[in-house]
Amino acid sequence: MVDVPEGTMFVGMAPETEGGPQVMRLDRANRHGLVAGATGTGKTVTLQILAQAFSDAGVPVFAADVKGDLSGICVAGTPNEKMLARAAGMNLALRPDCPPTVFWDLYGEKGHPVRTTISEMGPLLLSRLMELNEVQEGVLNIVFKMADDEGLLLLDLKDLQAALKYVADNEKEVDVKYGNVSAATVGTIQRGLLQLETQGAENLFGEPALNLSDLMRVDGSGRGVVSILAADRLIQSPRLYATFLLWLLSELFEELPEIGDPEKPRLVFFFDEAHLLFRDAPRALMEKVEQVVRLIRSKGVGIYFVTQNPADIPETVLAQLGNRFQHALRAYTPAEQKGLRAAAASFRPNPAFDTAEAIQGLGVGEALVSVLDEKGAPTVTARTLIRPPSSRLGPASPEERAAVQGRSPVKGLYDTAIDRESAFERISQKTADGQHKAELDAAEAQVARQRAAQEKEWAKEQARREREMSRPAPRARAPARSSRQGMGETIAKSVVRTVVPQLTRALLRGLLGGLKR
Repeated sequence: MVDVPEGTMFVGMAPETEGGPQVMRLDRANRHGLVAGATGTGKTVTLQILAQAFSDAGVPVFAADVKGDLSGICVAGTPNEKMLARAAGMNLALRPDCPPTVFWDLYGEKGHPVRTTISEMGPLLLSRLMELNEVQEGVLNIVFKMADDEGLLLLDLKDLQAALKYVADNEKEVDVKYGNVSAATVGTIQRGLLQLETQGAENLFGEPALNLSDLMRVDGSGRGVVSILAADRLIQSPRLYATFLLWLLSELFEELPEIGDPEKPRLVFFFDEAHLLFRDAPRALMEKVEQVVRLIRSKGVGIYFVTQNPADIPETVLAQLGNRFQHALRAYTPAEQKGLRAAAASFRPNPAFDTAEAIQGLGVGEALVSVLDEKGAPTVTARTLIRPPSSRLGPASPEERAAVQGRSPVKGLYDTAIDRESAFERISQKTADGQHKAELDAAEAQVARQRAAQEKEWAKEQARREREMSRPAPRARAPARSSRQGMGETIAKSVVRTVVPQLTRALLRGLLGGLKR
């Protein structure tokens, strides 16, 4: 058996002339680390044996599984002849074993959904996620400030979209209180949010939000729980992947108390494809990363960046990584040769070999190892055969994942999304109330106009009546005689015309006749 001092982890075997067994001190594990090497040189295996060693020491682990093959850590391994031969050469008893494991997945397909809220992400990381410029980031800060002042919860993407629209609709009031906000800038941010939705970011934002304590669990036997983030789909949206992991680091930095240098870390964080974090990052974001890496170690968190070339990591961050595992690099171009020399120069030299030549000559599963000693100084670099893992090399099957999920300590806590009242609902209600009030105001105004028109007509009618009453009464006139004859008058006149001549003639005849006699 390998003689491993207490408080250390066995990581591999170097020749006796270069140090023999290579161990890493747990009380220096929070000083961060680097696992680097070209594709296919064994980085994932190194990550796997480190994660399992930390778990066995009672340290919780969080790791991103970019290719899907790290998921096999949840299954006890079946060593092949090559693995058994390597273990025998190290005088290592290889017992099939696996650490307690919990799977997470931003999309909720291969693990528990992992979510955060828009407010927790903050305007800086959201600006990075949407590739906003300084002016647009300033407007986003105004939106967050307005939401805080108005008591509006920003939980998911629709909350932020509603808040942006509210700011645009009330541009004049916002300009006076917070500063200039243009509708064009708001529109640009809205388009950025639409792009996030197409990348699946709506799965990231919402509730229940991830409780960091669920990443820092220890099981009943005292072993740390290994949390595996299924990132094989997430890595297709590299900016979303990098921003999410940076948010997670930032939350750990903000929430955890200072504990100095503990006997062992309270959490170890593996950041695979780490170059994505630094690609095209604005200066403000780089300063944030440097601050987190520099200070989070005093909170008991160790960060291990996994990447192809150390040159992918900025020098200000690389200088903070004390424990290093360098797998083979290939240098075919001048740029690659420059990167190789830079990687070699970052190791403490070993008189037994040339570091640059050794890096190119390493086989699969071999690495140059330099870790921190009890004084915090790097050990002399050693060419090391990385120990074989006790868990499976390769991915877990869907059935094995399902079995792990079925006994998960957080089963049922995050699987169902919650949509409580937040900015979207509040602003929608406020808008609806405003529209209802506007409709009532319009109706009241219409009634008032109609009433005013009626009163005006009544006033005109009253004035006309008063004018008529004030005029003198007209003099009475005799009724005009009609030239038309009534029926009785016509009959009378006819009788007169007929009878009177007859009477006249009779009288005359009588008179004349009498005279004649």
